[in-house]
Amino acid sequence: MVRSMTGFGRGEAGDASRKIIVEMKSVNHRYLDLNIKLPKKLNPFEVDIRNYLKSQIVRGKVDVYITLETSADEEYVLKYNSKLAGMYVENLKAMSEEFGLDYDLKATHLSRYPDVLEMEEAQADEEELKELLMEALSIATTQFSDNRIKEGQRLQVDLLAKMDEMSGYVDVLEARSPQIVEEFSSRLKAKVKDLIEDGHIDENRIAAEIVLYADKVCIDEEMVRLRSHVEETKQVLSKDHEVGRKLDFIAQEMNREANTILSKSTDVEIAGVGISLKTLIEKVREQIQNLE
Repeated sequence: MVRSMTGFGRGEAGDASRKIIVEMKSVNHRYLDLNIKLPKKLNPFEVDIRNYLKSQIVRGKVDVYITLETSADEEYVLKYNSKLAGMYVENLKAMSEEFGLDYDLKATHLSRYPDVLEMEEAQADEEELKELLMEALSIATTQFSDNRIKEGQRLQVDLLAKMDEMSGYVDVLEARSPQIVEEFSSRLKAKVKDLIEDGHIDENRIAAEIVLYADKVCIDEEMVRLRSHVEETKQVLSKDHEVGRKLDFIAQEMNREANTILSKSTDVEIAGVGISLKTLIEKVREQIQNLE
């Protein structure tokens, strides 16, 4: 199925204490260019994210934004420094004995001493975190892919319409081309007749005129190749979704044929059709740049 390289997707997954949000957007690019922004806690999973996206996307510049939301009571844990607290206790006991002071230490008093209580970042279960991440990523990628398919279908319809339009131009060329040949043949005969009447036949001159006829007027081959390119484009569009590179090559060949037709044209009508063909082919190439 034909896909556009432009798309957007969003996915969420979470539990009672955490939520992971994945957002994706893409634009045209010759190759697959992944730009992933994620919080520090999810850094260990970047390779998994890249490998998954590479299995789903062929081309495009894809920006992926991942956020992790956690509840305040789950984000940090409060711990006491047992070793340091013990040192405080030992020293306070020694002070009370040495100076004859009452030893009335309580835990609440001890907790107020520097660095006895410490706030630490909670350590998440990596397997659970990865499961939530990949679930959110899968949802976002599915939506992303669906959007690209919808846009690709729209482009497919537009390109098929342009192929029909191009076939119409070739029909005009085929209808006009025999008349051009006949008109040129008549002019050539008139020139030869003039030469005969002058009593002066230059065989080289006649041969040159014939070569000019063959080279400058006949566009049969170009029309045949154009029709072939139109049919090939339709076939490619009806097959696999990885069509962008192949269609871009075909469009280049179409443009080459249109240029040749223009270079051979000695007729205003043929020249006009040739210009219209080039304009249409340029539009086709612009649309193809959006396909994966």
